[in-house]
Amino acid sequence: MTVENDSYERGEIESEGIAYGAPIEDVVAVSSDKPPSFLRWLGELVLMVVLAFALASGIRTFVIQPYVIPTGSMIPTIEIGERVLANKFIYRFSTPKPGDIVVFDDPTGSVPTLIKRVIAVGGQTLDIRDGAVWVDGKKLNEPYTYGKLTEPGDVAMPITIPAGQVFLMGDNRPNSHDARYFGPQPVSIIRGQAFLRYWPLKRIAKL
Repeated sequence: MTVENDSYERGEIESEGIAYGAPIEDVVAVSSDKPPSFLRWLGELVLMVVLAFALASGIRTFVIQPYVIPTGSMIPTIEIGERVLANKFIYRFSTPKPGDIVVFDDPTGSVPTLIKRVIAVGGQTLDIRDGAVWVDGKKLNEPYTYGKLTEPGDVAMPITIPAGQVFLMGDNRPNSHDARYFGPQPVSIIRGQAFLRYWPLKRIAKL
């Protein structure tokens, strides 16, 4: 968007160089032929670039951020190299719930961020036995694992999730380093909820 000077838009010009009493059509003709200066054009271009960058940065920081999936812990829901969008403001107004796919800080520090599914939330009791997940004494229905067995990890079971924390696991249970090893995590480390797989185009889908 180009911001034009008001006087130039109305066809007004400086009085210097125009004879007093000149016909109005002559004045308009002179003003319409006056090109904008190079410095003015350059300044407007720089302003547009700065505003566009600020807008993009603000959206990325506070609203929506894209992520590239580097591992296979969420296969087949999300394959290696696929791209997802995460809503970064949703948990300012709500809390994570079981089934949400979330992006969060890696508690082990091995990588900047991880992506897993919320399996249980604060106050719920989780157990893993017979290759399945049990929450509050009920076997969890998990079609997203496609029949893969869930084996216990280093965390003792059963476990009651502390208030303000969540238990996170990958859909690819045999190949996911998750809360079975690093335990429940505070909601505060969650950066956003993944809501759309947008690349590749043939796999675009709501998560």
